Amino acid sequence: MSCNHDCSNCASKGGCDKQDFKVAANAKSHVKRVVAVMSGKGGVGKSLVTELLAVGAAKRGLKVAVLDADITGPSIPTAFGVRERASADAENNILPSKSACGISLMSLNLLIDNPQDPVVWRGPVIAGVVKQFWSDVAWGDVDILFVDMPPGTGDMPLTVFQSLPVTAAVVVTTPQDLVSMIVEKAVRMAGMMDIPVAGLVENMASFTCPDCGKTHRIFGGDGAKKMAETHGIAATAELPIDPKTAALVDRGEIESADTAALDAVLDALISEK
Repeated sequence: MSCNHDCSNCASKGGCDKQDFKVAANAKSHVKRVVAVMSGKGGVGKSLVTELLAVGAAKRGLKVAVLDADITGPSIPTAFGVRERASADAENNILPSKSACGISLMSLNLLIDNPQDPVVWRGPVIAGVVKQFWSDVAWGDVDILFVDMPPGTGDMPLTVFQSLPVTAAVVVTTPQDLVSMIVEKAVRMAGMMDIPVAGLVENMASFTCPDCGKTHRIFGGDGAKKMAETHGIAATAELPIDPKTAALVDRGEIESADTAALDAVLDALISEK
């Protein structure tokens, strides 16, 4: 309770959960908000939600950036149609790539020769890359930076939370009860790290039949709504299964997508102080 973050004079010698592991930002970075988009497991659409939130924020006139921290499964550049490699300035700062609408992007796929090559690296190396995306990238003036988090609640998400000045989190889930149970671990992890969960997004919430026009909740359940109520998360959103959005991602045209479904979550993020 009386921790002053001076580990050198601490009886536990830094062996407690109060040790400060924050990495200094690049001298040419001025980022106002850092938002982690996370989930307790993979395959729930975390990257899609990250992309749509970034596009929605940019449509509101904000200066937006995306840090792709999912090092072994980077997909952000493809969705934005960015294929050229990142560059560096005269001082060897890495310069983020820009999307068609001016969103700054940094991903491992923008640094390697062949994006199809697998990333067969051990945890410490991956953790180092995530930290370098914060310390070595000259992000410039950014109103809100979204971090596409690695899945789960293990070493890599912990690295992001401890190394970057995350101001809020958005948790992504799908309707199945089993997924909701696992995703709740992500909500609890954010709480353990003293990071407020500003929004909860239920992806694949429904599907509208193109023939009859009827909407079906094919995975059933209302676990996300219950989770939001339990943890006091006021801003929630539902994203349907939409082949049109999937096609936009595949074509690298995510900036043409409709982001209105995420307005409540964006409102909560922008109002965060």
